[in-house]
Amino acid sequence: MTGNDIGSLAYLALLGAALIAYYLAANRADLGRTLRQAMLWGLIFVGVAAAAGLWSGVRDSVVPRQSYVAEGGGRIEAPLRADGHYHLTLGINGTDIDFIVDTGASEIVLSRSDARRAGLSPDELAYVGQARTANGTTPIAGVMLDEVTLGPVTDRNVRASVNGGEMAGSLLGMSYLDRFARIEIADDRLILER
Repeated sequence: MTGNDIGSLAYLALLGAALIAYYLAANRADLGRTLRQAMLWGLIFVGVAAAAGLWSGVRDSVVPRQSYVAEGGGRIEAPLRADGHYHLTLGINGTDIDFIVDTGASEIVLSRSDARRAGLSPDELAYVGQARTANGTTPIAGVMLDEVTLGPVTDRNVRASVNGGEMAGSLLGMSYLDRFARIEIADDRLILER
């Protein structure tokens, strides 16, 4: 927990105490009823906090993630997410990076922050290329990824780009998808087979 987190927590505790004190003072004539209501709201708050804390464990059953089925070279399935996109998590140089599958992208395009997490130095790259996107033209730098792993499938020395502009996440484009013998979208699932 950082200093900012502690400060925010202290602020919220102080604000909560002030609100409780005001509520008790305003309703002191019927204190028993007021305390029951306060306990009910406290239980609701604890329930919401518990649900938020447990969400990461429940998320995988509510929002399924990609799965791997070893059949020869490997089969990967990814469900359609609520945002209308297929997402895959690939190991890039040993670091898990989340990608949006983008058949409109020519190659793997890493955001600057994902490139940094994968061991690249985006501030030292030469952004001499250009990519045409829906938001206009953006500078890109070509890189070579030592290792790209998706489930049971590992590729070495894979070409990719690092986007010189701001990106919310990384894109998995056609140069990587073309490495699969079969790409199918059926029943809201993306299926890749080698």
